[in-house]
Amino acid sequence: MNPLPNLLDFTLEEMEEFIFSLGKEKFRARQILKCLYQSGNRTIAEMTTISREFRSRLADISRIERPEVVKILESKDGTKKALLRLEDGLFIESVLIPGKRNWTICVSTQAGCAMGCKFCLTARQGFKRNLQPSEITGQILALQNKTPQGPEIKNIVMMGMGEPLANYDNTLKAIKNITCDFGLGFSNRKVTVSTCGLAPQIVQLGKDICINLAVSLNAPDNETRNNLMPINKKYPLEVMLDACKKYQMPGRRLLTFEYILIDGVNSSVRDAEKLATLLKDQRCKLNLIVFNEFPGAPFKSPAKTDVEAFQQRLIKKHYTTVIRTSKGGDILAACGQLSGSMKL
Repeated sequence: MNPLPNLLDFTLEEMEEFIFSLGKEKFRARQILKCLYQSGNRTIAEMTTISREFRSRLADISRIERPEVVKILESKDGTKKALLRLEDGLFIESVLIPGKRNWTICVSTQAGCAMGCKFCLTARQGFKRNLQPSEITGQILALQNKTPQGPEIKNIVMMGMGEPLANYDNTLKAIKNITCDFGLGFSNRKVTVSTCGLAPQIVQLGKDICINLAVSLNAPDNETRNNLMPINKKYPLEVMLDACKKYQMPGRRLLTFEYILIDGVNSSVRDAEKLATLLKDQRCKLNLIVFNEFPGAPFKSPAKTDVEAFQQRLIKKHYTTVIRTSKGGDILAACGQLSGSMKL
């Protein structure tokens, strides 16, 4: 990979330090971020809001590099899955999900994943490496530029390939650039990080930044969760849920628990009862996701009646509970189906 620093890897504070080290005024950092994120400049030469002399100097000591969109597939429901090539030749995937009034982009934070969740196709690819901040925000920039839906992207979810909190520092930097007024300018209310439950990082994230948090729960007891999600052996439910209590959501915003319903594993009414008891002290809402089958998957989706019965039992226990409609299943773009494969 090119050894020169990528300007898309700098937060505002880091850019100010970098610019100051070059003998320039710190406000130039804001100009550069606007060029990168708001004007969409792909090269330093395009940054015409700064002097030609300074552009020439920057070009000698830095670069701009973001993922390249290789291919885009469209689902029958309108969902778009993009395959992107990284600078070192690895591939990742991002998903554009249509909503009633706007679009949501689901971005990856790692190439592959080391968490080993048994219901996830990404886990089968193994872990290759963490993505840099430029490769996380670069997915948004690339699809804003490459698709007609780009201007309609209003929500960002870090639910693609990888575990965001296992790539903590780079994920945090990316979020700062996404929410910075001189960066992509998204409200922190429009950014969601999904985690499988890395307890120390959940607590730290709450101290470092205020965004939406979604925790992949998927079981009402440690035995079931141990079998589905190896991370539970390191951070069992009681430890993970204690960390969630320390993650304070402002105002009326609620922490989200995501629960993938798997036939014969965690989708019975008895499981719903156990789940309601488990979460009795949590300020939260529940997203139920029917397991998305994929080639070679070891599990099956539960019947619609079982899903509805599970939801109703939780509603009776006074939990805000919605069945999240999975989109893009026909192109392996739904939750748990991303693989970063060239076989699109």
